[in-house]
Amino acid sequence: MKSRLPTLLTTTLLCGSLFTQTAQAVDLHVMNSGGFTAAYQLLAPKFEAKTADTLNIAYGPSMGNSPEAIPNRLERKEPADAVIMVGYALDKLIAEGKIIPGSRVELADSRIGMAVRAGEPKPDIGSVEAFRTTLLEAKSVAYSDSASGVYIQNQLFEKMGIEAQLKPKATMIPKIPVGSVVAKGDYQLGFQQVSELLPVPGIEFVGKIPESLQSVTRYAAGIPVGAAHPREAKQFLDFLASPEAAPDVASTGLDPLAAH
Repeated sequence: MKSRLPTLLTTTLLCGSLFTQTAQAVDLHVMNSGGFTAAYQLLAPKFEAKTADTLNIAYGPSMGNSPEAIPNRLERKEPADAVIMVGYALDKLIAEGKIIPGSRVELADSRIGMAVRAGEPKPDIGSVEAFRTTLLEAKSVAYSDSASGVYIQNQLFEKMGIEAQLKPKATMIPKIPVGSVVAKGDYQLGFQQVSELLPVPGIEFVGKIPESLQSVTRYAAGIPVGAAHPREAKQFLDFLASPEAAPDVASTGLDPLAAH
């Protein structure tokens, strides 16, 4: 019996360790908005592999009246341990007392890009003047109904002095990716956040619009008040903002803050 004691003790400790690890694994409910979706889909499996936690995702816009919008999901008390969304929309939820203030984590910046149908020539948008010419010569222009599209419709064309010329041929596309209507040939030029254009088949990504004309959208994340697993949620958000995650974030067209 004496010779078997260390083996039995080791086995007991090992089983106890495995039980503890299993007991600590949790089911995290995450709400995520469009621009960070591609990055989330790359990073979620890596986090699950590192921690044994499980991520349950609900997608929805950062704002708006749709039932899927993150603020509306929270209002209905849907379970949420973490939210990933446009920074200023997150700040509004913090001010309303729905997100723990100290939980806010900066993730990435998202810039507006342009696409054309696959096989079509890529117009020059490398300078403000070239971009203006491209817009004026275009037969039709499409942009999203999210923050980037609102900026294009309400500010960009006016800032460039071409609002009157663009208004008759520019259309806001609701709910669906702008790239999808460009891919079908319904519109010549399409504008949306780069991270939302790149995954769409049937289009060619031309590039980001000139920096002096950009509207940069900051993505951030936070933990809702009353989250079931705030400690594990913080671990997840720290992972998303880490240098380890930055290459995956960058590959989706976002500009990770961890890389700066």
